[in-house]
Amino acid sequence: MKLLEEVQLKLVSSLKGKDLLTLLDYTSEEVQDLIKLATQLKTITKAGKCPRLLEGKTLGMIFEKQSTRTRISFEVGMNQLGGKAMFMHSRDLQIGRGEPISDTGHVLSGYLDAIMIRANSHEMVKELAEHASVPVINGLTDLYHPCQALADLETIAENKGELKGLKIAYVGDGNNVAHSLVAAAAHVGMDVVVATPSGYEPNEAVIAMAQKIAKENGSLVTVTNDPVTAVKDADAVYADVWTSMGQEEETAKRLVDFEGYQINDELVAHAKPDYMFLHCLPAHREEEVATSVIDGPNSYIFEQAENRLHAQKAVLVSILA
Repeated sequence: MKLLEEVQLKLVSSLKGKDLLTLLDYTSEEVQDLIKLATQLKTITKAGKCPRLLEGKTLGMIFEKQSTRTRISFEVGMNQLGGKAMFMHSRDLQIGRGEPISDTGHVLSGYLDAIMIRANSHEMVKELAEHASVPVINGLTDLYHPCQALADLETIAENKGELKGLKIAYVGDGNNVAHSLVAAAAHVGMDVVVATPSGYEPNEAVIAMAQKIAKENGSLVTVTNDPVTAVKDADAVYADVWTSMGQEEETAKRLVDFEGYQINDELVAHAKPDYMFLHCLPAHREEEVATSVIDGPNSYIFEQAENRLHAQKAVLVSILA
């Protein structure tokens, strides 16, 4: 408990009341401390002693997109910490009928202690945060997925020990998951290589910001079109679906474009023998990843999914307690 209190007090001084829209807005020390705090909260929770640090606090959760892990992990996390979470689908709110998001932000700030939103547009979430007087947490947008990246690195840290100096390879679409993974890895001094087909590379501005952070932490951020180069000697190999929600009309084209980018036994043979396979889920077996890999001995996908709960508790405690 003493370690928890020490890290928590430090995080309160820097993150209390702060939005989490992208990890690029956080310092490397803050990201590293959040990962440590998440691990401590996980240990304490499994011992049946999760501290109820958010008694009397209410989190409002707005969803424009379907969700399993985001909704349940935030809801359970608030409950374990002694607070409450309210689920709100956008179609049930006035924003579904055209109310400005700025008005919604002002109104909800009068009722809630924080807002978590899973939305289509990152710009809309930024606007919400500008007008809300309570912290706003990005539960996923078209550009970033920061809570997922925190859980990813928590999972690696728990199994590999130190993160600094490790290499992680992301193979697939240069999407929101890739953006946040690159940012998080840069903050902790991990080398990260993103391999995508031509035309599916991650946002250049995001990569440039991550490279600047990585340089400060003695690591590298690289983008390539060669999955073998990316995976070579990797400590962790990461996949995401080739077609995300809202891109269903592109499925046939993407299946052609991503041919050769499946994470399978042949590809992971280039990684370290004790590599960790990670996937943010849901997964399409025999599409972006072979069944033998995702269900094999090097797969940590379910531990990774569970860690969404503890990483998000670390965020919630830090901005609200």
